[in-house]
Amino acid sequence: MEYSLVCPNLHALWSSPVKKKLILLSIMFLIWVYMLYSCVGYCSTMPSLVVDGYRGKESGPAVGKRTETSSSSSSRTDLVSRLLSKPQPWEDIESDYEEPSIRTAASRDLLNNELETDRAEEWDEMRGEQLQQRAPEPSAMSSFSNGSGSKKLPQAIIIGVKKGGTRALLEFLRVHPDIRAVGAEPHFFDRNYENGLEWYRELMPKTLEGQITMEKTPSYFVTREAPARISAMSRDTKLIVVVRDPVTRAISDYTQTLSKKPDIPSFESLTFKNRTTGLIDTSWSAIQIGIYAKHLDNWLQYFPMEQILFVSGERLISDPAGELGRVQDFLGLKRIITDKHFYFNQTKGFPCLKKAEGSSKPHCLGKTKGRTHPNIDPEVVQRLRDFYRPFNMKFYQMTGHNFGWD
Repeated sequence: MEYSLVCPNLHALWSSPVKKKLILLSIMFLIWVYMLYSCVGYCSTMPSLVVDGYRGKESGPAVGKRTETSSSSSSRTDLVSRLLSKPQPWEDIESDYEEPSIRTAASRDLLNNELETDRAEEWDEMRGEQLQQRAPEPSAMSSFSNGSGSKKLPQAIIIGVKKGGTRALLEFLRVHPDIRAVGAEPHFFDRNYENGLEWYRELMPKTLEGQITMEKTPSYFVTREAPARISAMSRDTKLIVVVRDPVTRAISDYTQTLSKKPDIPSFESLTFKNRTTGLIDTSWSAIQIGIYAKHLDNWLQYFPMEQILFVSGERLISDPAGELGRVQDFLGLKRIITDKHFYFNQTKGFPCLKKAEGSSKPHCLGKTKGRTHPNIDPEVVQRLRDFYRPFNMKFYQMTGHNFGWD
């Protein structure tokens, strides 16, 4: 008797098309909720893997990885807090090393030691970054979201110049939500080209649709093979060059090496082939890099001028928001980085970020930036200005911009 009452009721319920759809939708919703809950619980026990750069080894740069393990004891705690948590910030390490040229026996030792010197700086800066920006413990959903996106070859590259302000520009640009950049210098188009484009792509951070992938390696600007190699990757690549008064740039270059090797020859002795005749030694990389017109001519064989943006290193200090506005326009991005992001640090003598990427704390570049330059004989400085003047005039003519170095 009970069977006869229940079965007809079930049959009547299932035979109704509307009720049938409601039952199926309810079942599907319950399955979806169960799968989501299971996924969140699983993710909470897995480490969050973020590839954000590489660490240099003694034999050359290699890909590096940073893992942060979320707390397994707090799995399945509060689903809402997991959904609302933010992804962890990206850290930055960097090397400003430039491949030196070789000249006299005295300078050969000096210049060959530049790689060792700048690698030491890279580790100093990396430790400073780690102390200044402590990454929060990632939640289950932040771990899950970090896996989204894909690695792409860079659409924009900061190609130079060494000691011009490339590090500052990269740090400022990383504040923009639509820019993802490698912190360390890949040196792909000058030293690691034989590793192939897939190796290079793996160094890049993951990006979402509409985000721009960037990297910076200042030595590209003076590497003869770099323009052709970047063009072969993509002729649409946008190039950014940070330039600075070549005389002060050369002194800054020398100061960087002097800070690690205090027994090196004087700036004056390295500048001249013959002090009596005043003949400048252009084989010294510190001098050679500043001949911007010569290097730019090589790039214009492969890229039109409209694909190259020249950023003033001096204005990057005096008006960072103005220069960043030009860069954002050049990259086709909304002007998000403005005056409100900067304050001027009187001690270091250059602007700092009020809030760095992924941090609520102010952020200035490390102690290796903003060093006090040694006193250079004014006569030597004037000789260098006379030497660079015709190259500067040519550079102004090529770029259509007077940088005011003379």
